[in-house]
Amino acid sequence: MKSIHDMEFLKEKINQLKESGLYKEVVTLEGPNESECIINGKKVINLSSNNYLGFSNHPRLKKAAIEAVEKYGAGAGAVRPIVGNMRIHDELEELLAKFKREEAVLVFQSGFNCNAGTIQAVTEDGDLIISDELNHASIIDGARLSKAKKTTFKHSDMEDLERILKENKNKHNRMLIITDGVFSMDGDIAKLPQIVELAEKYGAMTYVDDAHSSGVLGESGRGTVDYFDLHGRVDFTIGTLSKAIGVVGGYVAGKKVTIDWLINRGRPFLFSTALPPAAVGACIEAINMLMESTEYTDRLWNNAKYFKGKLGKLGFNTGQSETPITPIIIGDESKAKEFSNRLFEKGVFVSPIVFPTVPKGTGRVRCMVTAGHSYEQLDKVVNIMEEVGKEMNII
Repeated sequence: MKSIHDMEFLKEKINQLKESGLYKEVVTLEGPNESECIINGKKVINLSSNNYLGFSNHPRLKKAAIEAVEKYGAGAGAVRPIVGNMRIHDELEELLAKFKREEAVLVFQSGFNCNAGTIQAVTEDGDLIISDELNHASIIDGARLSKAKKTTFKHSDMEDLERILKENKNKHNRMLIITDGVFSMDGDIAKLPQIVELAEKYGAMTYVDDAHSSGVLGESGRGTVDYFDLHGRVDFTIGTLSKAIGVVGGYVAGKKVTIDWLINRGRPFLFSTALPPAAVGACIEAINMLMESTEYTDRLWNNAKYFKGKLGKLGFNTGQSETPITPIIIGDESKAKEFSNRLFEKGVFVSPIVFPTVPKGTGRVRCMVTAGHSYEQLDKVVNIMEEVGKEMNII
């Protein structure tokens, strides 16, 4: 006799995922996340990491993490508004504000938490959230937590955005336009200057999630606001500490009054224990390294251009990528997974990306070139991709 505790309804859903080619298993990394690593016991060239600058295993970050543990302990021990706020947290926020050229910064436990905590805190009933249709899941969920009305504009379509702004002007207390700075699945950059101009024309606020711009775009990776020289004209900038910075966490940058409000009403900040000292110490060191030199971002972009140039000659569909994120769009989800599996067999790990992360029918592998890759490694990847692509009639 079946029991309710057998979770039969979940077994059925998992079987449906498997039948449709959408089921995903988690791979296991044995050692640090670097350009070449061991995954599920196999040595491979890694093209799926967000470790853009190679910081996650950098000796300077590891040393800073150890020193922070020695001084502050393994954990913060509480939420920051009670007694979990350590001097090292303040130091990170002060440094980030300087780095981002903003009045103030508030650090959260993750970039996802930034969006979940900020959007609901700065909007309310009577407001309107206008979101790019391809924004990250954390923005979608953050907007759902708000009591404001929500609508979307066609991806990077400024005519559609202006239509919505024009139709809703004077109908709401406030309007908030939200966009990713770099779109994580396609690698294209938001049309931020046009978005800001429209926002100012119609009296709306602007909100940019720079998860994949942090450490990548702008001077030494200061993000899209710096890249487009829009300082003082974007109201909320979200950054991550878990991708190019190589550790974990996220932050909100903006006016001091904004940060003061989030300290009082940002729910993840209020109700979740602070980042551990080791992570904070390593983040501080990473930001210091970026402020010292453009070496790491220069190497990242050189590698990305080299790889894109080689890959583009083979005829793969790489979409509209403008950044180191380089998708190879295949379409059929099962075929995308098969392509990924065959690459892995030959020594290249590049994860398949399928629905619901991307729309159905746009299955792909997403290549993440980093500063840590060598030209020799990238040449090897291209040769293997050419071989498998021809075998599968993808090119």
